[in-house]
Amino acid sequence: MRQRPPRDRLLTTAMVLFATGLVALAVMFGLFASGHRRWPTWLSLSSLLLPIGLVLGMARTLYLSHQRADD
Repeated sequence: MRQRPPRDRLLTTAMVLFATGLVALAVMFGLFASGHRRWPTWLSLSSLLLPIGLVLGMARTLYLSHQRADD
């Protein structure tokens, strides 16, 4: 039986942050389309999770690819 490689916690965290930010952005778009112009502060701050997750995921993926290339 083949063993699965261990999961990368940082990459998983980055994906969760990105997905949470994407959901927040979709909610903000829905609120804007329905006529609301002022969003709660927590919603505005949670939309910042999207680029944070993107940067973390890209950095970790590049690090892992360089690490495997050196092996």
